[in-house]
Amino acid sequence: MIRRDAEEKLRSLALGFPAVSVIGPRQSGKTTLVRSVFPDKPYILLEDPDTRAFAEEDPRSFLAQYEETGAVFDEVQRVPELFSYLQGILDRHATPGQFILTGSQNFLMMESISQSLAGRVGIIRLLPLSMREIARAGVIPETYEEILFGGLYPRPYSTPLEPSDFYSSYIQTYIERDLRQLKQVQNLSTFQTFMKMCAHRSGQIINYSSLANDCGITHNTAKEWLSLLETSLLIILMRPHHKNFNKRLVKAPKLYFTDPGLAAHLCGIPNAESLRYHPLKGGLFESLIITEFLKVRFNAGKESNLYFWRDKLGHEIDCVIEYAGSDLIPVEIKSGRTAASDFFKEITYWNNLSGNTPKRSFVVYGGDQNQQRRAGHLVGYQHLEPIFPYLE
Repeated sequence: MIRRDAEEKLRSLALGFPAVSVIGPRQSGKTTLVRSVFPDKPYILLEDPDTRAFAEEDPRSFLAQYEETGAVFDEVQRVPELFSYLQGILDRHATPGQFILTGSQNFLMMESISQSLAGRVGIIRLLPLSMREIARAGVIPETYEEILFGGLYPRPYSTPLEPSDFYSSYIQTYIERDLRQLKQVQNLSTFQTFMKMCAHRSGQIINYSSLANDCGITHNTAKEWLSLLETSLLIILMRPHHKNFNKRLVKAPKLYFTDPGLAAHLCGIPNAESLRYHPLKGGLFESLIITEFLKVRFNAGKESNLYFWRDKLGHEIDCVIEYAGSDLIPVEIKSGRTAASDFFKEITYWNNLSGNTPKRSFVVYGGDQNQQRRAGHLVGYQHLEPIFPYLE
């Protein structure tokens, strides 16, 4: 089992909240994490038909079994009726860490929590493995193309399963089991096409009209479906930073998949080698680095502090980290393995506008060297530690 960085925060939340919820995409490792941290608690999978039927038909008696011992309820969003009854138990006992809840249908999970358990639940968002986690386990691939193709979901790292087989099954599971329960998605085939079109836009600013036209849906439907993918933690929509330095800015967000392997599969990329000169490589590499930053935040139980900056003249900073409330840390992301002279061009432009210094400026690239350059820090993609303090 690969040890997760979220363990420490999960234990900490369980000392302060009567319930803790671990939410994230399917197969991101939620069950493994909570069972390893809380091995003595009864484990109940609410996707089991008999267990779910009992919980739905008589929630009060179902929960009474665990009122004293507490429990781990896996995929608890499958029985939303439980949340109201859980509220009463948590109010009566208020024992820290009594119930541990996991859920992959985050759009349903968060709605139930906000309605019934607000203020009683600590929340952790768990994304797939980070490069730091797989490096610690000694299983990091040799090239970043292998990471972009194979992704970072735990199962392919713990079994002989081929990435293409995993992702093919994963997409069908997500669409068939999760989205069928939502009234917003009636045509599942069109939604799968929509996911593919989103994957082709990884690392790009969203043009809602273009995306809608490519899928044969309305502008509003495209926005609704993007919101579903974002709430499912399959994608993130990174917002532009508002500080303009007297420049007009773009207002649309940028789209990233939280796992590059899923995006690569949706794009029909057949193997890691074909990514070496693929036109989508830059966007997938940018997605990998952005989500590595996001995992540091989520594993610490924090919200995202990541933005991008782009003005109407086309000057852009791939990632702006909002640090200590108001400080802004620029990060450019380049998939090239050899540092080029123009890697720091946009950072230098932005620093001249903002007054930021090269000491707090970074370029992450596809190589393996960390160097202090005159214009800023050059950081290899496997050695992101100099940036982590601004995320933690």
